[in-house]
Amino acid sequence: MARAPRVELDSPLPETVDGRQIRAVAFQASRLEYVDKTLRRVGLTAAGSRALVVGSGRGLLAHGLAGLGFDVVAIDPSASATAIAREADAREAGEGEAGERERLAVRYETAPPEELGVADAAFDLVYYADTFEVTPALDPVLAEGARALAPDGVLVYDTVNRTLVSRLIYLIAFQRLPMTRIMPPGRYAAERLRTPAEMTEALRRHGLRNEDICDFKPRDPRSLVKATMDRRRGRITDEEIPPIVDFVLAPDTRPQVTYLGYARKA
Repeated sequence: MARAPRVELDSPLPETVDGRQIRAVAFQASRLEYVDKTLRRVGLTAAGSRALVVGSGRGLLAHGLAGLGFDVVAIDPSASATAIAREADAREAGEGEAGERERLAVRYETAPPEELGVADAAFDLVYYADTFEVTPALDPVLAEGARALAPDGVLVYDTVNRTLVSRLIYLIAFQRLPMTRIMPPGRYAAERLRTPAEMTEALRRHGLRNEDICDFKPRDPRSLVKATMDRRRGRITDEEIPPIVDFVLAPDTRPQVTYLGYARKA
């Protein structure tokens, strides 16, 4: 019988299964597509603007926003994730041209989402990834985001809805079932999964007006199950997951599992 893989978040060991990184690579294209659509909708230009990524993990999203032209600060509560992100950026910089190294520079820091340690109104874009669905106290997190956001800025987020389907996936399949487990027990809990209405109200309490909700999901849900099982068995790498799962934006459907949104200062 094959030995079960070690599930551990933010581990530098290649043999571990890191659910945070699996989500990051699977969500990357949809996240950047949504940011691009939002920038055009609100009239914000990436070049010359500053972006803050909260819950940056290994830096994939931060690197993508830097590629759009933002000057990026990436913050994560995990010192291990921050170290991995810095090492990956340094490695890529060493392999690229000098101009590309400068353009894609990202500053990585370690801090909890409730105490980011950044200046007031310093960022044109604040993106929350891998944060809302794991934090037990949302209000202090949003208070920090509102404080860091410039008056004409935009706060973008993705998170997990609280539905029967999302509970089956995040609470059971991702945390309990041996064949599909990619997260440590307790990473997600029902009370930390929030509906779009609850997110809208929480944002409002901190002077942030929610202006959009957008479902995003695998084109074929069966592909998510297949990719998860294959990754656990070592048949594919994290980087091979995105084309298999193929997450797409679905703005005209009601979110059953994950959704994106953005808010402006009221």
